Amino acid sequence: MKYQEAKDKFINTWGSLGTLWGINKAMAQIHALLFISPEPLSMEDVMEELHISRGNTSMNLRQLIEWGIVYKTSIAGERKEYFSSEKDVQELGRIIAKERSRREIRPTLRILKEVCSIKDDGTVKTQELIKKTKELYDLADTADTIMNKIVNQEQNWLTKTLVKLIK
Repeated sequence: MKYQEAKDKFINTWGSLGTLWGINKAMAQIHALLFISPEPLSMEDVMEELHISRGNTSMNLRQLIEWGIVYKTSIAGERKEYFSSEKDVQELGRIIAKERSRREIRPTLRILKEVCSIKDDGTVKTQELIKKTKELYDLADTADTIMNKIVNQEQNWLTKTLVKLIK
């Protein structure tokens, strides 16, 4: 497999994985392109490489910047804006885990807490709802707490070892 074929395969696969993680395909493909690019790319570079519209590119770059995994970069003598991705894989994983917790897990925890805190009217249905949503809340809260402790640690030898063990 030659470079261009491998590059296209990586970008397309990352795009497909992105849809499984709850982000759109174009956003994941833009990130993949920037992640493997040795130098920052302009919006026009991204549009041309991925064959997507200016609006789609602009919107998705803004979202990637909001996630904290893509940065605007200045190039001396250039008027265009350039973009680059976080290159450190462990830092990238840490940022994504933190954002997913903030955007997805914590809102779900709030809802589970609200649901499992309803007044018990003594019916079997209500008791089962309270019991099962409390169990889900406890599991999700524990997992989120553990993940947050790991991702909020400085990248010391212990954290690196734990991340490798989890892989």
